[in-house]
Amino acid sequence: MGETSSRWIDVAQLRRGLFIQLDLGWMDHPFPKGSFKITSNDQIKTILSLGLSQVRYFPDQSDAPSDSAPAPLIEPEGSSHRASGLSAPNPEQAVQPALSEADMLRVQRRDRLAAQRRSLAVCERRFGEATQQYRKVVEQASSRAVQMREESTALIAGCVDDILAEGESAIRLLSEAMGERSAVHPVNVMVVSLLLGKALGLPAAALKDLGLAALLHDLGKAQMAERMRYQDPGFSTSEQLVYQEHVEHSLVMGRRMGLSEDVLRSIAQHHELADGSGFPSGLVGANLSVSGKILALVNRYDNLCNPPRLVNAMTPHEALSLIFAQMKARFDTATLGAFIRMMGVYPPGSVVQLLNDGYAIVVSVNSTRPLKPYVIVFDANVPRDEALMVDLEHTPELGIRRSLKPSQLPRAVQDYLSPRQRVSYFFERVVGTDRPGA
Repeated sequence: MGETSSRWIDVAQLRRGLFIQLDLGWMDHPFPKGSFKITSNDQIKTILSLGLSQVRYFPDQSDAPSDSAPAPLIEPEGSSHRASGLSAPNPEQAVQPALSEADMLRVQRRDRLAAQRRSLAVCERRFGEATQQYRKVVEQASSRAVQMREESTALIAGCVDDILAEGESAIRLLSEAMGERSAVHPVNVMVVSLLLGKALGLPAAALKDLGLAALLHDLGKAQMAERMRYQDPGFSTSEQLVYQEHVEHSLVMGRRMGLSEDVLRSIAQHHELADGSGFPSGLVGANLSVSGKILALVNRYDNLCNPPRLVNAMTPHEALSLIFAQMKARFDTATLGAFIRMMGVYPPGSVVQLLNDGYAIVVSVNSTRPLKPYVIVFDANVPRDEALMVDLEHTPELGIRRSLKPSQLPRAVQDYLSPRQRVSYFFERVVGTDRPGA
């Protein structure tokens, strides 16, 4: 939908028959699509509740106003009465002074900040729901196997429908405290695997199988002793073999749940590597499924960013650089290339220094613009809780110079940007040519 065919209209002027576009993330409003023709006053009331001051509308696709057309649900700014049965304003209240440019900028900043907070809150709520579902599966897979399969399948189907909906999907960095690692890891892998599957052109059915395998790939670890659930460089040969058994444990649980052969195959391959150095079967690239290749790569990336011991954690930029520089032969070439294009050179969670020597943290990446992420910039003159996401596509003077470790940041910058010790992701929708939270 072309930007040139649209105009901005105050929400006070909304009426039935207008074709509008909501410049919000896809989870920030209850409508099936972000662009639609208004057909009822209830829709207008819902739009008003979103806290927007203006929306975009398209005259060419809107119904022409007529004498019999319904009046706007609320009066334009400059009039104090509303369509709620109140009497008309007195003449002294009828004319309101126009907002100054500074006031308009403050209003725009407030609206953008509110939209960004809403988008993040929705992402974190849905991530939390997914981790709760995973914990429920861990607890009840043995006693209620079929029901756990159905509930997990429904969760994945909803995510796939959202990812395949109109508009691009951006990867969004979440807050630090998103739950324990045992539940956060499978949800992280599920989210990123689905986005990578979409980037590789997988159809909806294959994405649903991939998402289910990603969510349940480590389910068997719940059957193991705590210290054997996570790979440790200090493992003896026998301990390493015990750790590798978690793949078979996951397959046993998956069969009990009645998972399909395609899902089970992907779970079986989540530690297999293209060069044959993986486990448990030492398969090579030609024998790996597309979903297996995706799952193995994303699983390794998340384990580098979120290891059991935080002292070993890499920044997302470091993890991606290590995979590309030293592990390239272990992963399918096409899958790795798509992953790097999708995540960008500086994936969400990366701490960077800008061209003007300022500091920022990458919080969102749109796969169509991987070199131009959204960042939050350190600014001592702006309170931390009022910091806005900045679109580097439209601020070339703030381009990225290099990636940094959090320890390289001055203390005040660390406190302001709050680099994540553990990285969690979800996805948000980008409407048309707009960016998340814009």
